[in-house]
Order: sequence, then C-alpha cells, then structure tokens
Amino acid sequence: MAAGLGTRMRPLTEHWPKPVLPVDGRPVVVTLVHDLAAAGCERIVVVTGHLAEQVEALLRPLPYELRFVRQPPGQGSADAVLRAHAAPPYLVVAADNVFAAGDLVRFARAGAGADGAVALHGEERPPLWLVGRRVHRHLDPLPGRPPYELQDVFRNAIDAGAEVSAIQVGRTRDLTDPVDLMRENFPYLR
Repeated sequence: MAAGLGTRMRPLTEHWPKPVLPVDGRPVVVTLVHDLAAAGCERIVVVTGHLAEQVEALLRPLPYELRFVRQPPGQGSADAVLRAHAAPPYLVVAADNVFAAGDLVRFARAGAGADGAVALHGEERPPLWLVGRRVHRHLDPLPGRPPYELQDVFRNAIDAGAEVSAIQVGRTRDLTDPVDLMRENFPYLR
C-alpha cells in the first residue's frame, strides 16, 4: 500500500510521496518490493495514490511482475486491498516501514495455511498482514464507512470464526518516526 498522503511528514510529502523517501539511503518502497520478492511473492500489486507517478516510475524498472492500481485519498487500507484484486493467500504491507532482514520470509512461512495473520513487535502492530481465504471473504462488502480499515475486516472475520495468528517480527523501521530516522541515518549525531 503506497497511496497515503503522508500528512505527518508535510511539507516534504507535498513534493514527494512518502513511499519514495529513504530509510537507510534507499526508498522504502523499493526495499519492500525486494523483500516481498525474496519472501516468495511472485506477483506484486502496488496500490498508489498521492503523487502516484513518482512511485510507479521508481518501481517500473525493477525485475519483478508488478501491477499498479490507483486509489483515491481517504479510502483506507481495506479499500486498497480490495482494489488490488488479489487471490488469497497474500501479504499486505504498508510502504512506510522496513522490516528486519528475513522477517517477511518468516512471517509468510509462519502464516502459511492460516485464515489470516497479523505481525506483532512487542506491544505494536506493524502494518503487515497475511490475508487467507476466510479473512478475504470479509472484504466485500467493505465494513462501515470510509476510511475502510483492514483491522475491521480482520475483526469481522475473527467474529465469524476465522483463526488469525499473531506472529512476532523483529524491530521495524518506521519512516514517520523522526527519532528513528535521525538515530539510524545520522549516527554522528548520537
């Protein structure tokens, strides 16, 4: 999911979409696409929105089977997933986090065959989900009103009897965490 407005990072995101901004000197969305491919994702759908042309131009040369889908602003994560028209099981990840080396592979393997899975790191829930068939059925129709959120889809699936695993992942790097960005990208400032 690479469609958000990046409002917490304005005025920077008025000119560049959040997913093209760097973590450790590399655009976060490029790192995620490489990690998804390494996790065994053969087809990757990138849902773009705000300044979509920049995200698409950055990713198009990569050596993977990529498809782009546009999402209007304010529709939420569940709407983004529905627009992707993916067949379960599939991974969903927001393009503003980078995961520890190998975490996407471990997450995909640990969630294989499950109705669904959510990533956990301590008390936090990084934006990483595995959507199996029983969770996927709760995407259409979308629950509630915009913004339609994936957590509501998972909650409805669990209420209907789906078994969703919580899978521990390592520390994530959050593009919107200024302390993390300063500490990791400018070590001489410690």
